[in-house]
Amino acid sequence: MLGAGLIGRFYTMSLLNFRGKDEIKIVCASREEQAAKFAQEFGIPRSTSDMAAAIQDPEVDTVIVGLPNHLHKKAVLLAAEAGKAILCTKPLAMNGPEALEMLEAVEKAGVFHGYLEDLVYTPKTLKALAATRKGALGKVLWARSRETHGGPHSDWFWTKELSGGGAIVDMGCHCIEIARNFIGKGIRPVEVTCWADTQVHPIDAEDHAVGLVRYENGSIGQFEVSWTFRGGMDLRDEIAGTDGTVWLNHWMRTGFEMFTGIGQGGYVAEKAEGDTGWLFPVGDEIGSLGYVEMFMDMFNSMDKGNKPMETFYDGYVVNSIIDACYKAAASKKWENIEVTDWRGGSVNMEETALKDYDDQHFLIKEETMPEGKLKVILKDKKTGKISQLIK
Repeated sequence: MLGAGLIGRFYTMSLLNFRGKDEIKIVCASREEQAAKFAQEFGIPRSTSDMAAAIQDPEVDTVIVGLPNHLHKKAVLLAAEAGKAILCTKPLAMNGPEALEMLEAVEKAGVFHGYLEDLVYTPKTLKALAATRKGALGKVLWARSRETHGGPHSDWFWTKELSGGGAIVDMGCHCIEIARNFIGKGIRPVEVTCWADTQVHPIDAEDHAVGLVRYENGSIGQFEVSWTFRGGMDLRDEIAGTDGTVWLNHWMRTGFEMFTGIGQGGYVAEKAEGDTGWLFPVGDEIGSLGYVEMFMDMFNSMDKGNKPMETFYDGYVVNSIIDACYKAAASKKWENIEVTDWRGGSVNMEETALKDYDDQHFLIKEETMPEGKLKVILKDKKTGKISQLIK
């Protein structure tokens, strides 16, 4: 386990509590005392501040990277050289070219690689994805994902040279990959437009951003991310298709609300701003955030010799989209997404045509009116004229 911060803690809790047969043999942190304290708390036999020594430990077969963004590349290249399986937290890298270098390194070494994008593994998301892939929503037209809170918990997030950016690289990576999963990973993201600014905090990176990612089939992925939101952490997704809609609320207003005038005396949930008044405790924090299902997928896939749901290739595509977002935020224009190693398909745009109503008309819409009659809006295939039919 590389990293003994919040993410390392969540990862460790997930690994030790569920599959049962996985063991963390050594933990590495930047400070010896931090690593030793973490090891003692979780019953890990060894600890160190030497990354290379931890990776090369003969008892280690898998390296989990839970480090600040600027250290991901170093850790992954060392692990690939050592021939170890590698699981890396989000975002995969500081930028697209760096992510591609990491992808090429693990593929050249022939080692298992997984992208630890937990929010595509939440139980609600997995169930919604299963329904979507069975056709419940028809063609997905719009996937909107939102993550907002009052800001990250460690200093390096706020330092652009160490993180690679602000709220976009921190949380936009989640939102972008959620949209990719619903729209379809085989559908190429082609361009983005993005607004980003620093509204509140005295930092160089953006603390608030909204972006649109357009896909080759015409679908839109929308992300809304902020380090300026007050009241806790807001995680929501909305997916709209030609035949259905999904709304997901992962963290607030999910059925567990508590009021206290005197406080509960301690930690409530990640990014909670206080412990008095109306609170939104989370019954199973690591389960609700997708960590459990994520590691189950990673290690079960490893055992079976399969690819996991999220690989380094997915992380590379996300980093490439983020790069285009930063370009668009600066230029105030739509910017092309440069995925130099695209492995998905291409779209036949004829498949996105209107639905047939009959031989002469396309169906635009049908709706039951207050008086109980059905109104059908049609478009003539030859003339393009719009008409309505009341049944």
